[in-house]
Amino acid sequence: MEGIFEATLTGSDSQIDGMVQQTVYDGYGPAYEFKSVDNTLHLIIAKDDDGRWVRVAGTEPYFSGWVDELAEQINYSHQ
Repeated sequence: MEGIFEATLTGSDSQIDGMVQQTVYDGYGPAYEFKSVDNTLHLIIAKDDDGRWVRVAGTEPYFSGWVDELAEQINYSHQ
């Protein structure tokens, strides 16, 4: 498993700071789990069969843009 890294997502009122850790999600294989520092947001994303990042689990409500934001930060952390 990859290490844990810090990430920030854009909320409706402010930024949401949290930690990301690689995990495995049934039906998807490798996935990434974001947990906010204040425990208000939980998001798991993984690549679908076409190689696109998708949300596979997490708290509601959520912004669909968070998938793209988190994917960018995941890609950056692997450079």
